[in-house]
Order: sequence, then structure tokens, then C-alpha cells
Amino acid sequence: MADSEKAILLISCIDRPGIIARVAGHLFELGCNIITSDQYTDDEDGHFFWRIYFETLKAPLSELTRDLNATLPQLMPWEKLRWHLYDAAKRDRMVIMVSRLAHCMMDLLSRHRFGELDADIVGVISNHPDLEPLARPFEVPFEVIPVQKDGKPQAEARLLERLAELRADTVVLARYMQVLSGDFLKRWQKPIVNIHHSFLPAFAGPRPYKQAHERGVKLIGATAHYVTEELDAGPIIAQATTAVTHRDTIADLARKGKDLEVIVLAKAVRAHLNKQVLTHNNRTIVFE
Repeated sequence: MADSEKAILLISCIDRPGIIARVAGHLFELGCNIITSDQYTDDEDGHFFWRIYFETLKAPLSELTRDLNATLPQLMPWEKLRWHLYDAAKRDRMVIMVSRLAHCMMDLLSRHRFGELDADIVGVISNHPDLEPLARPFEVPFEVIPVQKDGKPQAEARLLERLAELRADTVVLARYMQVLSGDFLKRWQKPIVNIHHSFLPAFAGPRPYKQAHERGVKLIGATAHYVTEELDAGPIIAQATTAVTHRDTIADLARKGKDLEVIVLAKAVRAHLNKQVLTHNNRTIVFE
């Protein structure tokens, strides 16, 4: 093979002595060189999590994938083994979904323009036309799929069609103020990253700043998480907080929250794209 290929291997399983030695030795035998390795064991339930970034020096990645499919279950014949091999050169095809608030969309498009996100943004989809003039300079296709009253099934069917046409790998809800149905999630079956304008699990739902103001909180936050059928309850990827006081109005909380939202969403999207996130039950292990 003339040139090496780089790959990321994510593994989770019940912890047992010798996992690292077995897998590292096996990769060496297959002509691979480990560049970085991060691992973590959850002492509470005995699960082991591992992210390996490596290069192939002999066989192409396609051949290595076939070999690992055949050998990893025998190499680690233990309970709850899950693994996935990613081609580090393959960039996710990402779609941003928005409503009328521009800050998260604009931040992601700007970061993408300057090479900060390891993905190809192949489309922006909104349920309103308002943000199309802002997206236009970034030369990313913008499409409106309105969600009419009593027309949500039809809108979601069109959304699924469009995501398939765009060959999307990842969807990012950048303040898309619609709840995706369980039927949509079952049919989509790919990652969706959402930004919620609250420090979950506190103040879930559509008006967290009003709830926070009414409770007189001294901290507000933002949370990026994977979308599940239960509203605002999916595995959390990243969070941040900032201090507030009794003098802050609901508008002040929203303004301060927007600063957090762009930072937290970008951090979560970057970790997801870089294959630094493993999910376990309803939480995440994020290798920084």
C-alpha cells in the first residue's frame, strides 16, 4: 500500500483484564500503528470505553474492516461488546435545521467557512423562510419545509425525503423550535444533535428562561444533547453555565444564554464529528 490511511476505532464492552493488550497487539499484527489512545472504565457498572486513533501501514481500510468484523468478537468474547470503525478521512455530511433564531446557525456556518468543523454542511432546512438571506452568503442550499397546523406528518415525510436526497449523516438542530416525532426518529436512525437553552435536566421544554426567571436562579446554562423520543432527555454531550442576578430580566437571561448556546453547540458538534463520543444507556463518555 503506497499511502497509510487513518481511522478511529470506538469500543465499549464489559471490562476484563487484557483488553488493551489484545486489541493493540491484534492491530499491530494487522499492520496498524496506534497514534493516540483514550480509555475509561465505569466502576459502577464495569463498562470499558476506548477510542483509538491509528494508521494502517499494510492493508487498505476496507480490508481491515472485514478482518475486524471477523476477529473482534472472538478476540473479546464478552458481554455487551459494541464497536465501530470510522475512516478518519471521511467527513460527515451535515444538515443544519433552524426556525427563526439565527445565532447558532450563523456560528456553525462561520466555523465551517473557516475550517473549524470536520464536516461538509450540505444544507440548511427551516420551517420558516426568515433566515435564508443570512445563509445565502455561505453558499449552502437553504430549503423551507413549513410545518402547518395538523400537517406535521406530511412535513416530516418531506424532511426525511430531503435528508435522504442530501445523503445526510448528521442533523444539528440549531434552535429548530419543533419537536420531532417518535415516528420520525425511528425512521431516521442517525444522530441528531440538539441545543437546548437550559442547563438540563432543569427547565426542559420551550420556555426555560421564563421558568428560570420565575425560580430566581443564580446560574443559567445551555445543553447540547443527542435527540431521543423523550423531550430534552437525550444523552448530554456538552454544557456550560453563566451567573445571573435578581436584576436580570427574562430578556437578559435570553441574551446571556445565546452566548452560551453557540459555544456549547459548537463544542458538541465538533466532538461528535471527531468521533470522540460514546453513548452508554442515557449518558455519554466524551474523550477530549
